[in-house]
Amino acid sequence: MTKSPIVLVGVGEMGAVFARGFMRLGHPVFPVTRNQNMTEVAESVPEPEMVLIAVGEAALPDMLASLPETWKSRVALLQNELLPNDYSHLPDVTVISVWFEKKKGQDSKVIIPSPCLGPKAQLLVEALGSIDIAARVVANEQELLNELVIKNLYILTSNIAGLRVGGNVGELWSEHQDFARDVVKDIVALQEAMTGKTFDQEVLIEGMINAFNGDTEHKCMGRSAPARLARALDNAEKLGVACPTLQSISDEQAN
Repeated sequence: MTKSPIVLVGVGEMGAVFARGFMRLGHPVFPVTRNQNMTEVAESVPEPEMVLIAVGEAALPDMLASLPETWKSRVALLQNELLPNDYSHLPDVTVISVWFEKKKGQDSKVIIPSPCLGPKAQLLVEALGSIDIAARVVANEQELLNELVIKNLYILTSNIAGLRVGGNVGELWSEHQDFARDVVKDIVALQEAMTGKTFDQEVLIEGMINAFNGDTEHKCMGRSAPARLARALDNAEKLGVACPTLQSISDEQAN
């Protein structure tokens, strides 16, 4: 018996990993590329098991705004820099904080197990497990929020600090920890403003270091680092959050 289809919106490296897992479980996968009309695809696949949105974080708001109505209760998200406000308008969203990387021409590399929550969280765990990528279902929304903030802290700290010091995450923490903590302070303040919640900074740092230790050779500064810094400072300005270390890094980049 054929299993229910999965719709995959965005067919890059990350989306392809999930597609392989779903197909291993027997789910047909319907890809949606940027040149396709989602409404037309939804007419052919009106009730998929899941609609996995695998576009980049910058493209996510427009993509969610244009989702066909019949898909809105079936969404799963995997973007970096994700917070509940990004998807609170949608019902029954499944969210996974992805802790593996996939680069063109290379196998997937797991840093730590990827936490997820939502109606289709177990399906994500099983799909990734079928291709030897560890994932786990968390207990509740608060735990998911903590996991999302830890991932944001990891991504933003390593990328933005890397604009000044380069290197890898192991070197960042072992050789530039005071500077890294200054970056962390700004980012935690921004995450608190964006979520309306208060976090224990040391608990977040512990989670970040756990991920650093999962792959100490991971390069700090990806090509998205300048855009992440600009986005962080834009959010800080809108929310009235002082981020002096981030601003000083931005000033250096401008000179």
